[in-house]
Amino acid sequence: MPQHIGIVACSAEGAALCYRTLCVEGAQFLGPHGHPEVSLHTHPLSDYMQCIDRDDWRGVGALMLSSANKLARTGADFLICPDNTIHQALPFIEAQSPLPWLHIAEVVAARAVERGFRHLALTGTRWLVESEIYPEKFAARGLSWTRPDAAEREEINRIILGELVQGVFTPEAVATFQRIIGRMKGEGCDAAVLGCTEIPLLLDDDRSPLPTLDSTRLLARAALQRAMQGAPTPPG
Repeated sequence: MPQHIGIVACSAEGAALCYRTLCVEGAQFLGPHGHPEVSLHTHPLSDYMQCIDRDDWRGVGALMLSSANKLARTGADFLICPDNTIHQALPFIEAQSPLPWLHIAEVVAARAVERGFRHLALTGTRWLVESEIYPEKFAARGLSWTRPDAAEREEINRIILGELVQGVFTPEAVATFQRIIGRMKGEGCDAAVLGCTEIPLLLDDDRSPLPTLDSTRLLARAALQRAMQGAPTPPG
């Protein structure tokens, strides 16, 4: 049988896209309407933001660990978190976690190497792009990266928290991301990491100046691959 996937969610739009991807793309492994068992738990986004705003990453980790323990009790076999920013807290709790995790930045870095990219434009919340979540994984694979400048970080952060997590997607936001990614393309980037799990709902390869690495769907697909290890493929 496929393994049971546990989703430690944070913001609704990104978690919903991850869940939908698991359910829709699971059919390629299990036949029409098939997908592995999936459980999701989330604390209110406001609880996470209170911790993040005061730079309390151990507090963020405590919320993640609480979700992990609940998911373990539901029977999940491993965990994913469709939120890039709160991966900053993962090192604080991994040793206490009842289940193993797939790391979103590791999944994205692996895909970048597979596709032959070398220099990545990083987008996401200001906490994400100022952290080492992605650079650590990129450096381990010989990849380089460019971050948005300070003003761009604030602009992207405003769009993510003020619009995208609320399900608001505007042409003006698309234009902002296109301008910022276009600038980083001019600095030698050959692909853009959509490092907030809501950004893929706003931007894709057709609307981006650079090929995109969709962190949300890549994480879901990696989870499907892991869940199906050892499970039989459907006939035909």
